[in-house]
Amino acid sequence: MTNRPIAVVGASAAGITAAEALRRAGWDGPLTLIGDEPHLPYDRPPLSKQLLHGAWEPAKLLLRTEEQLAPLGLDLRLGTRATALDVATRTLTLDGGERLACAGVIIATGVAARTLPAAEGFAGVFTLRTLDDALALRDRLSGGARRLVVVGNGVLGCEAAAVAHELGHDVALIGREPVPMAAAVGAGIGELLAEEHRARGVRLVTGEVAAFETTADATEATDATDDTDATDGAGAQVTGVRLADGTLLPADLVLLAIGSEPAVGWLADPALDTTDGLGCDAYCAAAPGIYAAGDVARWEHPVHGHPLRFEHRMNATEQAMAAARNLVAELTAEASTEAAVEGTEPPERRPFAPVPYFWSDQYGLKLQAYGLTSGADEVETTVLDRDARRAVALYGRAGRAVGVLACALPPRQIRALRAVVATPVPWEEARDRVREATAAG
Repeated sequence: MTNRPIAVVGASAAGITAAEALRRAGWDGPLTLIGDEPHLPYDRPPLSKQLLHGAWEPAKLLLRTEEQLAPLGLDLRLGTRATALDVATRTLTLDGGERLACAGVIIATGVAARTLPAAEGFAGVFTLRTLDDALALRDRLSGGARRLVVVGNGVLGCEAAAVAHELGHDVALIGREPVPMAAAVGAGIGELLAEEHRARGVRLVTGEVAAFETTADATEATDATDDTDATDGAGAQVTGVRLADGTLLPADLVLLAIGSEPAVGWLADPALDTTDGLGCDAYCAAAPGIYAAGDVARWEHPVHGHPLRFEHRMNATEQAMAAARNLVAELTAEASTEAAVEGTEPPERRPFAPVPYFWSDQYGLKLQAYGLTSGADEVETTVLDRDARRAVALYGRAGRAVGVLACALPPRQIRALRAVVATPVPWEEARDRVREATAAG
């Protein structure tokens, strides 16, 4: 094989999993792992839950210690950003100007948190994507009761609102739609979550953010260098969120949880499709020798028959393993062809066809979903116990069941529900199987 390295760009869950899978698949050449954060690979889901709550410290989020990484023989480039990729030559450009010619590349750069331009530069306004983001917000939440306004009532916003309320803060949760997480789980489950948030004391607000009130609005002469909040290194401190209808929500802190953008801005080569992530085929290949995994990857799911991009932890791990195996299979085939090796069959690439899975923890509730829950044209929600928030929802497209979600159900029932949508089945058949799975207990 070539002396050129395989480079994995992105050092979170998908990146480290890809690096380990490359070694298991037989790649014994140079292996470079590039991450734009200075931290060793860490797990992101606990950022909005256990870490923000204070139950965990950063060390518990580490996916691998330095000692565990050592056997991989990595050229580990932390605090380094890839700025360009030449697809034809498989050459990366790094932020220091270095050009790295590669045998293959796996792109696992994930997503970046969306922000609102109107909030730029204000102290007390946060996003929640990285470890540093979470620690900064946790620090502010640890200083006594605060008024927190969470902008965005999707999964991240709901989880953070739940944690902040449990910590004793006054929380308002703003969404464009009246039902939390409706786009992800449908109106039925979303309304059940809304009931739980209201019962806990979280204020649910429907509206569009128009502006942010700050200390600069209260005093005509605010020095741009004023360190009103030295922790955030900004001048004007946020004091409220004003909605398009004129409503003002007082705030000491604001969390922007308004979604994310795939981190593909550095991929300008026209050979790549960067519409809603990095477009890939069923093998997770974006181009010859170029693969993608995790939140950034949009691939052709061979079972569902259309492109998917799935921003959830389990997919990051599973897709990284698939991309690594398929890249090694491609490079092995290339090497066999170049060497004119006869009598040996290189490993075959395999399509990536998972049953998508995601979960969310809010208060004492655990939501677990299999298959596709967004974009359904038919949703049937069955509330089994309203007080306990126990429920199941079935999601369908074009007469077939494609997803199922369980809220506060025991593991035995959840395993049975997964089997219902492992492959799309007719809607009526799936309804019967869901009823059977939830009939007992």
